[in-house]
Amino acid sequence: MPDAHKVAIIGTVGLPARYGGFETLAGELVRAAAQRGVAHRLTVWCSAPQTPAPRPTEHLGAALRYLPLRANGVQSIPYDVLSLLQAAQSGHGAALVLGVSGAVALPLIRRLSGMRIITHLDGLEWQRPKWGGLARAVLHRSERLAARWSHEIVADNPEIATHIRQSYGRDPAQIAYGHENAAPIAPVEDLNLPVRYGLAIARAEPENNLALILDAFSKGNVQLPLVAVSNWQATDHGRTLKAHHAHHPHLHLIEAEYDPARLNAIRQGAAIYLHGHSAGGTNPILVRMMGAGLPIAAWDCGFNRATTHGRAAYFDSVESLQSVVVRLCDPAHGPLMATDLRTIAEQHYRWEDVTAAYFRLLGL
Repeated sequence: MPDAHKVAIIGTVGLPARYGGFETLAGELVRAAAQRGVAHRLTVWCSAPQTPAPRPTEHLGAALRYLPLRANGVQSIPYDVLSLLQAAQSGHGAALVLGVSGAVALPLIRRLSGMRIITHLDGLEWQRPKWGGLARAVLHRSERLAARWSHEIVADNPEIATHIRQSYGRDPAQIAYGHENAAPIAPVEDLNLPVRYGLAIARAEPENNLALILDAFSKGNVQLPLVAVSNWQATDHGRTLKAHHAHHPHLHLIEAEYDPARLNAIRQGAAIYLHGHSAGGTNPILVRMMGAGLPIAAWDCGFNRATTHGRAAYFDSVESLQSVVVRLCDPAHGPLMATDLRTIAEQHYRWEDVTAAYFRLLGL
């Protein structure tokens, strides 16, 4: 029989968080559970190939369990499926599934175990331009399976919640993302950054519009330098962009940085933040930069407008971004926006509220 006191967290690379939003969410859940004295009830499934040795067996009291697969890309499907099967077989009473990669296993899990499934549907992954036709079909089907077979569904953005209601007739739990307190500032001399700059942080995927942002800042009529942090070498798209723009004196292309203190040091020097993400619901980096108190230019889409409560500036072309940059650098506009966005982050994206909402769903 499942143990109602045992909760599995599935779908992340692992802890301590080094990779992305789901990892940060898992880390915050474990941290909050440790404060409540219930972290021992949590098990987090982790990717052995993506975890540096020596691999820890626990994190703040939560157990860490490893699989010999990568947590993203094509291996994410067997990774999540095996995680779900192991969680059910080991008597976990509930599973928080982050993403829909393993949804093909949910009908079997529901039939053969009493484990409650709470699935975070992520950001309509099948709509991302980086996927080909077959991958989109698989991801779309996985989303439908997750919506059909999960006991509870989580949406992190009002636009995602509306999609779930209209497409599947389910009423999701709407739980946003938290903004982080600033980490201590590390020395930045080795980063060789300008004194003042625009900042973009995104994975090198087409839907994040790095190409457009780089084009806008490489033109002569934008005088503010740009620092762009991305996994440039991880994708063909990123390698092409870096090869084309690497030697422009106005552009500083930095390889992805996962050390929290160093990344915070990069953020601290920014005058404005450029958010080109066009998919993904409530993007964690956008919430973080709102909390950091920066003026923000965001790609004009429903997800970003909902996250920023309509108080950022928005762009959808090189020309509109160039115009927005000029406005955000104006002392009469930028600081007021930064204050508004920080207030929104502090009121609506607090980790204590986020973790408490998940704990209610998970019975912790």
